[in-house]
Amino acid sequence: MNHYPWWKNLMVVLVVAVGGLLALPNLFGEDPAIQIARDDYQPVSEATVTRVRELLQRENLVNRGVFSEDGRVQVRFEGVETQLQAHDLLKEELGSTYGTALTMAPRTPAWLRAIGLRPMSLGLDLRGGVHFLYEVDIQGAVTQTLQRYESDFKAMLRKEDIRYVRVREQNGTVEVVLRDQADADAARELVRDSDPQLQVLESMDGGNVVLTVSMTEQQIRQRQDFAIEQNVTTLRNRVNEIGVAEPVVQRQGLDRIVVQLPGVQDSTRAKKVLGATATLEFRLVDLEGDAYQAKRTGRVPLNAILLENRQGQPILLSRDVIVTGDQLTDASSGFSEGSAVVHVRLDAKGARKMLETTKRNLDKPMAVVFIERKRETVERDGEQVDVDTTEQTVINTATIRGVFSSNFQIEGLTPFESRDLALLLRAGSLAAPIYIVEERTIGPSLGQANIDQGFEAVAVGFLVVVLFMAIYYKAFGLVADLALMMNVVLLVALLSLLQASLTLPGIAGIVLTVGMAVDANVLIFERIREELRGGNTPQAAIHAGYDKAFSSIADANVTTLIAAVVLFAFGTGPIKGFAITLSLGIITSMFTAIVGTRAVVNLIYGSRKLKSLAI
Repeated sequence: MNHYPWWKNLMVVLVVAVGGLLALPNLFGEDPAIQIARDDYQPVSEATVTRVRELLQRENLVNRGVFSEDGRVQVRFEGVETQLQAHDLLKEELGSTYGTALTMAPRTPAWLRAIGLRPMSLGLDLRGGVHFLYEVDIQGAVTQTLQRYESDFKAMLRKEDIRYVRVREQNGTVEVVLRDQADADAARELVRDSDPQLQVLESMDGGNVVLTVSMTEQQIRQRQDFAIEQNVTTLRNRVNEIGVAEPVVQRQGLDRIVVQLPGVQDSTRAKKVLGATATLEFRLVDLEGDAYQAKRTGRVPLNAILLENRQGQPILLSRDVIVTGDQLTDASSGFSEGSAVVHVRLDAKGARKMLETTKRNLDKPMAVVFIERKRETVERDGEQVDVDTTEQTVINTATIRGVFSSNFQIEGLTPFESRDLALLLRAGSLAAPIYIVEERTIGPSLGQANIDQGFEAVAVGFLVVVLFMAIYYKAFGLVADLALMMNVVLLVALLSLLQASLTLPGIAGIVLTVGMAVDANVLIFERIREELRGGNTPQAAIHAGYDKAFSSIADANVTTLIAAVVLFAFGTGPIKGFAITLSLGIITSMFTAIVGTRAVVNLIYGSRKLKSLAI
């Protein structure tokens, strides 16, 4: 009656054995460590590794070893205090050429790493790291869209040979000024064909007809939402490019984005790459005007803009943009004839426009403009205010020697600049500028304190439950305690296998799981006691207890699992961490409390003639 077939017993043994193996890397802990890498992405030389060893030895900073791997140097320490002292020393001695970051390095043995086993991934609050809260300039996203409309309208009017006085974006609209009514009617049709939702108002300015093109409220909201979602995607791409495990990048509220990078302690480069609103524009050089005179007098020709190159020399460029950074599909850094370059690939629309431009403008110069938007704090009338600034620099000017479209290269950069620019372009340009409104760095010592407190909470909860079950249910209680222990092991194994980040709320989920895991056994054991009081034999009581309690156990756990899934679907960072551990805990507890304990009970009582049960 109370016997499992051999395959079911084997399954239980295999699940427990595999779970124990997957959870094993978590027993070895982590070492406080420092990671050293060159800012220009070149491998760290052996001479630098030797220098690091000598510096640490000179200052008597005890370490577990200095290792070189993947072109970087990793130094392991026994304690956080030594790690922090070494970090300050190495940062000062190695200079700005090298980036030094605090991190935690797992002590997993080589044979476990060889088969791909890793400890659980720890979240920001346990491992330490950096937290950024960005504000998205959603009004800037609308302005960018209007500027794109301006460029498109000019191209359409030229293509249809419609004469116009000017097309300019200003005050949240695009003004199209034409000389007569016939041209205005034709231009209005072109605008409506390009986007039927656009609003077009007509007015007179002297003898000219003015078409004022504006976006609807719905279009503005859609553009703002798109800008935020696009920025979230771009930030995720940039995080992937700089290599951070288990990052959190998500929207918060109307116009903010949260970025959390566990394990990153040196936020300088992360902030530089993530927050860079750098993009490119390709424009023709205006050969008709005098750039030096325009700079001296402040009078810039109507269809031109005045910028400077890196040497501070003024350059006049056409107001019409050929291609923008958001039309790039790929970018990679490399070398050509001994100089650093960025190889660029355009999308279909950008390629067509570049092809048309190069066909019409052979032997004329084209400029590459690097645009970066920043927010600076300045003092005005005794108060600190934030001011948004845009820096536009001509980084390259070259004569168009041949016709090209989707593939070309950008020159005039240093190796470091070419790598960073390629990274930003490859990850995608931001759809709207972003500005940091909050920055926090959580040190590894605080993370370790959170781990210690969380472990204590789990241990105390586990111990109280174990004692209660052993005292109240005697031998059956000890079986439940064994299943509870295996439940925790399997839960840790799944977290390690899935590399789901464990956070403080996740630890709360584990504590809750410990209490819920024995709930199924309580229902089973109480049912067995009822059967015994009803006069059933011990073997029949065991069989009936497990069979009749199963429906109640399944109902209770399924409803809790549904709540956990809803929390994961609609929650954010910490809530998701709690939902993940709770969901996995429900799955493992169903296995250990029903299948696991039944296997042990069958092994102990299944082949015996019983007069009573220790329950």
